[in-house]
Amino acid sequence: MSVVGFVIIGRNEGARLGLSIDSVLRQSSLAVYVDSGSTDDSVALAGTRGLPVVELDPAVPFTAARARNAGFAWLTSRHPELELVHFIDGDCELVRGWLDRALAAIRSDAGLAAVCGRRRERAPGASPYNRLCDHEWNTPVGLRETCGGDALFRVTPFRGVGGFREDLIAGEEPDLCHRIRRQGWLIRRVDAEMTVHDAAMTRFAQWWQRNRRSGYATAEAFALRGEGNARLRHAVASNVIWAMPPMWLLWPVLWARICRRGGPLVASFITLGKIPHCQGQLQYWWRSMRRKAPTGETRLIEYK
Repeated sequence: MSVVGFVIIGRNEGARLGLSIDSVLRQSSLAVYVDSGSTDDSVALAGTRGLPVVELDPAVPFTAARARNAGFAWLTSRHPELELVHFIDGDCELVRGWLDRALAAIRSDAGLAAVCGRRRERAPGASPYNRLCDHEWNTPVGLRETCGGDALFRVTPFRGVGGFREDLIAGEEPDLCHRIRRQGWLIRRVDAEMTVHDAAMTRFAQWWQRNRRSGYATAEAFALRGEGNARLRHAVASNVIWAMPPMWLLWPVLWARICRRGGPLVASFITLGKIPHCQGQLQYWWRSMRRKAPTGETRLIEYK
């Protein structure tokens, strides 16, 4: 029988972390929490749940990728029999019954490296930004190019490609899945409820910051694996072109085109989002030209 362990990562998640840990412990007792410099009581909270805690060295820039790798290393070094590792973010709650569905799916196909399901937003009605997140999580089922931060992975392919790339501040999952698929493995999203996410985005500034981070990740992804990738090239070019002030006069055209697929809310924010996306891309290019990796808190682009 396969053995699965959980890696929970977090940074100042507050009460959300308690919900995340409790949801995991209801389905598995084998878990570790990795903390990225929290200033709240996250570490103490994990300890009260009896969870082992890995605290990352603040001298090295924090990233979700680094935290997940640290949790994976901790688990597999102490439990070398592990065949599967499930990652979950500290602002997410595992849905009851999901683990059984995920295990059944990955055991049914020896070619699967990872399995994920439907992530839903906890309070989509609390703000338009939360509703946008819920829409974003609703991706098609079946074989996919990538998964999100919550997913069940086989240890062998994950270890075989060296895990997540730790210097990516966002977009680390598509990068990992790209390298895994190049080794002949597959990624599948099944039609099942997986996690409940708490974006807690109630302010426009949070939405803007999140989109700026996404733009940064898009530019970085294009630099790393953009050669021959028409989709990435189009995304980068689209953000630059539509963010130019002269193009704002044509925004109604872009809005109408998106609205036919996603509705008025999605169309409005995707159109406006071209500006922060472009801002993030420019930030990445500027840093690359300076050939100087940022350190400490400046490395992260946080929206919470």
